[in-house]
Amino acid sequence: MEITIPLTEALQQIAVYARRIKEYLGEKIDQDEEATDEQGGCSDLLKKSCPLKVKDPRGFTVPYTIGSVKIGRALLDLGSSINMMPLSLLKKIGGLRLKPTKIFLIMADESPKKPYGVVEDVVIHIKRLKFLVYFVVMEMKEDDKIQSFLEGRL
Repeated sequence: MEITIPLTEALQQIAVYARRIKEYLGEKIDQDEEATDEQGGCSDLLKKSCPLKVKDPRGFTVPYTIGSVKIGRALLDLGSSINMMPLSLLKKIGGLRLKPTKIFLIMADESPKKPYGVVEDVVIHIKRLKFLVYFVVMEMKEDDKIQSFLEGRL
């Protein structure tokens, strides 16, 4: 079965139906707002209020372990794209194979640094979660609070 009507008539009918749907939905939304207000609670969307904006932490620390060695705290940097480990920590852990690398890293002060190498396929444990990561091994000063740097997109 096929119904043929002129295009102008179809467009007029679309406008009529659109107006009716809008009127119906508008009444429905108004009724929903009244019902919600009567119950004593309301949705943030209906009140058109937004939650307070919180400053982006950019990075925070998490404790983790590699094998049976508790590493301490690592800086989880949300803007980072590599995992860095100090050479001293690599020696402390032991059993990880250091591979040579040809990469150079540009540090925050724009100075180029050549890492000692990379350690691939390291299983780290953060609470009950396990992640397979690689580390770029650098010689850097030891910090009692932060043992290594993890990228935010494990």
